Amino acid sequence: MSSYSAWDEKHAGEIIDGLKSVDGATLPILHALQDAFGHITERAIEMIADALNLSRADVHGVVSFYHDFRRELPGRYVLKLCRAEACQSMGADALAATAKSQLGVDWHGTSADGRVTLEPVFCLGLCSCAPAAMIDGKLVGRLDDTALAAAIKQARA
Repeated sequence: MSSYSAWDEKHAGEIIDGLKSVDGATLPILHALQDAFGHITERAIEMIADALNLSRADVHGVVSFYHDFRRELPGRYVLKLCRAEACQSMGADALAATAKSQLGVDWHGTSADGRVTLEPVFCLGLCSCAPAAMIDGKLVGRLDDTALAAAIKQARA
């Protein structure tokens, strides 16, 4: 279950200041901010750009390039379904359609009750146990309709 702090510019500044001298600081800062706040705000992009002497476009480009960075706060639970070839060959497309239907969302959407965010991920390293998912950081292999329904039901309870 995800629990993030509310956006706090002072705390964000402390995170940025603590990491800005690391080589390749943009990614470590973005990861630390998302770990703390659940998403990357426009203000965070501005603060990172200022601290690292980059343009906002440079930082935005990094955020938009990597699929793991979110611009919106996720639901309380994050369900990541693998979209890689091994999982697709084992029925991941049908599972994705089921998840979208049950949650009433498309990729990157959050259910109306705010409980579950659905995200695609391109390989979880469980190819031999396909199809695979990650439910709030916990890997699940050999996912089927029953296990998916149970995971969604538990997340929405």
